[in-house]
Amino acid sequence: MFERFTDRARRVIVLAQEEARMLNHNYIGTEHILLGLIHEGEGVAAKALESMGISLDAVRQEVEEIIGHGTQPTTGHIPFTPRAKKVLELSLREGLQMGHKYIGTEFLLLGLIREGEGVAAQVLVKLGADLPRVRQQVIQLLSGYEGGQGGSPEAGQSAPGAGDAVGAGAAPGGRPTSGGVGERSTSLVLDQFGRNLTQAAKDGKLDPVVGRDKEIERIMQVLSRRTKNNPVLIGEPGVGKTAVVEGLALDIVNGKVPETLKDKQVYSLDLGSLVAGSRYRGDFEERLKKVLKEINQRGDIILFIDEIHTLVGAGAAEGAIDAASLLKPKLARGELQTIGATTLDEYRKHIEKDAALERRFQPVQVPEPSVELTIEILKGLRDRYEAHHRVSITDGALAAAAQLADRYINDRFLPDKAVDLIDEAGARMRIKRMTAPESLREVDERIADVRREKEAAIDAQDFEKAAGLRDKERKLGEERAEKEKQWRSGDLEEIAEVGEEQIAEVLANWTGIPVFKLTEAESSRLLNMEEELHKRIIGQNDAVKAVARAIRRTRAGLKDPKRPSGSFIFAGPSGVGKTELSKALAGFLFGDDDALIQIDMGEFHDRFTASRLFGAPPGYVGYEEGGQLTEKVRRKPFSVVLFDEIEKAHKEIYNTLLQVLEDGRLTDGQGRVVDFKNTVLIFTSNLGTSDISKAVGLGFSGSTATDTEAQYDRMKNKVNDELKKHFRPEFLNRIDEIVVFHQLTKDQIIQMVDLLIGRVSKALADKDMSIELSDKAKALLATRGFDPVLGARPLRRTIQREIEDQMSEKILFGEIGAGEIVSVDVEGWDGESKDTDKAKFTFTPRPKPLPEGKFSEISVEAAEAIKDVDSAADGDVPETDSLDGIDIDQLEKLDADAEQGTDIDRGSNDFYGTDGQSGGAAPQREQ
Repeated sequence: MFERFTDRARRVIVLAQEEARMLNHNYIGTEHILLGLIHEGEGVAAKALESMGISLDAVRQEVEEIIGHGTQPTTGHIPFTPRAKKVLELSLREGLQMGHKYIGTEFLLLGLIREGEGVAAQVLVKLGADLPRVRQQVIQLLSGYEGGQGGSPEAGQSAPGAGDAVGAGAAPGGRPTSGGVGERSTSLVLDQFGRNLTQAAKDGKLDPVVGRDKEIERIMQVLSRRTKNNPVLIGEPGVGKTAVVEGLALDIVNGKVPETLKDKQVYSLDLGSLVAGSRYRGDFEERLKKVLKEINQRGDIILFIDEIHTLVGAGAAEGAIDAASLLKPKLARGELQTIGATTLDEYRKHIEKDAALERRFQPVQVPEPSVELTIEILKGLRDRYEAHHRVSITDGALAAAAQLADRYINDRFLPDKAVDLIDEAGARMRIKRMTAPESLREVDERIADVRREKEAAIDAQDFEKAAGLRDKERKLGEERAEKEKQWRSGDLEEIAEVGEEQIAEVLANWTGIPVFKLTEAESSRLLNMEEELHKRIIGQNDAVKAVARAIRRTRAGLKDPKRPSGSFIFAGPSGVGKTELSKALAGFLFGDDDALIQIDMGEFHDRFTASRLFGAPPGYVGYEEGGQLTEKVRRKPFSVVLFDEIEKAHKEIYNTLLQVLEDGRLTDGQGRVVDFKNTVLIFTSNLGTSDISKAVGLGFSGSTATDTEAQYDRMKNKVNDELKKHFRPEFLNRIDEIVVFHQLTKDQIIQMVDLLIGRVSKALADKDMSIELSDKAKALLATRGFDPVLGARPLRRTIQREIEDQMSEKILFGEIGAGEIVSVDVEGWDGESKDTDKAKFTFTPRPKPLPEGKFSEISVEAAEAIKDVDSAADGDVPETDSLDGIDIDQLEKLDADAEQGTDIDRGSNDFYGTDGQSGGAAPQREQ
């Protein structure tokens, strides 16, 4: 039998068993089933009993009066009484007679009423319920019929003491009237599956609607038609489609609607709850028909279906029809006034395909509001957000939210994105203010420590100490109370203000784009940008100045808002720093070289691989994955994008990049617009440098400054000519600047030695070692690593071969260890000769100098080690525990004094020289 019961009906049976246990009854009777029905609280039966004013406590009290409370607790299985079994059979029969394939809580109530002789029926009668009337109301509720309509003589009556019965108390036209225990809704089915927006507007639960008068007026016109009076709001997500319907509900409440729409009730239908729990075929359709019947009977309902495209296919199991097909006839005849809302994409995808459904709706376009209108909308919402977050929001913050959201957030729409900025800025400010200050948290930690010490003292029965700690805890408590009072009277009583800076900070967290006002420190850093970049880039002044100008222009807010921050072609020989400058720029802007989006254009050499860059078109493999370039920029809109060796890419890629360079945007394979307005685009190329490299390789390099400049001019002209041959004019014309890099000179190569050795030094620092190079060693590395054709890359290989390889061998052999400085010099070379074949690098380790500071930082063991080193340098080993007049016992005493906090300067003992270093000479190990 129970397999035909719904989940709620089964829960009622379980609750009936629990009620029997609570009353110590060893059976389940009709009275326990009644208690279970009320206890369940959510089913139709519970709502019907609640509407009659019958409560769980009242029924339980009556049951105890009639039957009494058991004396012994009941364990194990509790059986049903014959009368309770009859009730279950009658409920099953009631369901089958009404054509229901499942038994819900309402049929259990009908079974109790139909049985009529049990304790449950006696309790209901005693509580004032008219059983035939209750039965009639439940049946009317099941069929979707509202009582009190059509001039029934019992319409305004209800059972004595029951308040308003289900369906009773409704005046002609379906409007509820007051009576009994208070005014109740007469739309139980609609209330179960929807929300009354008109009632929410009356209760002040809806936000004010600003600037949508045209759309609301258009909806009123469509609703006032005789047939096909069903508007559908079409617009992008977040533009305010639902707000337009809420505006209509507010206008109905305020009486700002024509006579045809007065006293109408706007209900928002929740399709999700309508579908939820419909396990058998026909359940969903039955629920929807009940809703439609209730709407038809009342005649004053305007139905709002948000995301109306979900109607198509909703509830359609195999062999069943969907919700849209059920609604079509009523929509066509004008019997059902429906407002729909959906996005442009979903409307095209679902509703336009169904021509029969589309012609029953009248589209009403809801465009994205302008920035000015968005500011007015935000002003209308300001009071709600100020009250919620307990902050004050300035006019400047509202304007900044609208303007910054419009400019920097391109994948969402106004006013939604601006409202979210305001909301999060308010939340952030409130959290910041409501967090206790550091001083208060420190006092809390001290109190916790004292309490732990006090408990430990009590456990150790040291009551004198515990009493002292108790007094200390009391004083700390008073101190905490005073600090908390100051905090609450200071920060919390002042209303925090959300301004432009707070909005900019939230936007920067969302997008990674630094749009907040320039601080003095950042302004100074930007002005010294060339100097910072030159720490990594040797020479190439023109290129460094070009990128610095672009970044300063962007941060000052003077760049063209529709174009990228900067676009450059870096041309020139290989190995002169084109890629390195891009990495240095990313490191300067983001503090991390990995912030560079690097695309190797050699991978996109044909038209088929080109789709990987921007996303495969629909129907192709990888369509859902997006493009390698577009996905990275979409996630990091403020970035440096490096197209390495652009000349190797397929020519179709250049055509696609035209709109990126001009309009700062690109549409990927999925139709999403990716914003490039805050990126720096860098294209590197080796075009036109091959002939110059050959000339240099044959020995035609410039020997004087004039020759070098003339050679650079020839290379620049050659590069420009090659670029014009390879790229179309419209591509080159969109580039901000073409920078031709200089070839590196020998002096610059020597400077690069310091840069590259610095990286080796960082690796050695992790092992507590360091390295020093003599001028001769640097010159030899520059001579061996200098190749005007290949640039700086041979130098990196030379350092790896001559320095890193030899150092690694010496570390593994134990010749060099932690705490040593390795001095690198050269033997067998005079420093000027071009013949370097006999030159050899030497590596001489020496101990690191003693750290600067107080003698108290040197332990006795360190002093003994220094003694041994100095003695070994002098050629003898001491036989006594004395060292330059100070014995080890005295050092131990000094060390003990140091631990007690006595500071002893190095210069205060003869053991140290005037510079704080050991008087002995450091040992020198030969290679």
